[in-house]
Amino acid sequence: HGARVGWVLITPGGGVRPGMPVVVALHGHGADETMPLGLRVPELLTAAIADGVPPFAVASVAGGNGYWHPRRDGSDSAATVLDEFLPLLARRGLRTASGLGLLGWSMGGYGALRLAGLLGPSRVAAVVACSPALWRSADESAPGAFDDAEDFRRQDVFAARTAISRVPLRVDCGLGDPFLAATQAFVSGITPRPEGGFQPGGHDGNYWRRRLPDQLAFLGHHLAS
Repeated sequence: HGARVGWVLITPGGGVRPGMPVVVALHGHGADETMPLGLRVPELLTAAIADGVPPFAVASVAGGNGYWHPRRDGSDSAATVLDEFLPLLARRGLRTASGLGLLGWSMGGYGALRLAGLLGPSRVAAVVACSPALWRSADESAPGAFDDAEDFRRQDVFAARTAISRVPLRVDCGLGDPFLAATQAFVSGITPRPEGGFQPGGHDGNYWRRRLPDQLAFLGHHLAS
């Protein structure tokens, strides 16, 4: 959409084979496309595959701080993913028309849930939302996360839970995370109950790294099924 942005593609040993599944990883607020590298996704993906998880790639693109939805100023990082990044990955031989994986942290966790609801099970094979940035009302939301209360209502993933629940879902959140109460409320309205859960930890890289081995296994097995 006219902007020059960075992107990262993490592949298993041997590189991309035609039709290889891919997980699109959405970064958190204040981060960029390198967030999966900082969380040691390359090493953890290699270890997961060595332990028997079916191979897949992980791709990340810079999305700014717009919370992965269309904004009043014309920016739309979700459209960058759908309209530009997925076609770019497809041209490199990755499977994007169906069987897609989504993974996100914090702001990206919210974005992964939103995209799962929009795309549905015909396109998405599995989604992981880790410490998703969720609020139960516009008044609770962080400044700048939404343009106004109407924007919040249009993009409310609580209202989209029925659509989101049609996709295999894992949600993790630390017991010391400021988004814990909202995430618990979100999960309580999903049937069947998502995999994952609530474990000791905060809203930080240490917690996110500890959860990644189980999350990568969840994604890999669903993308291969």
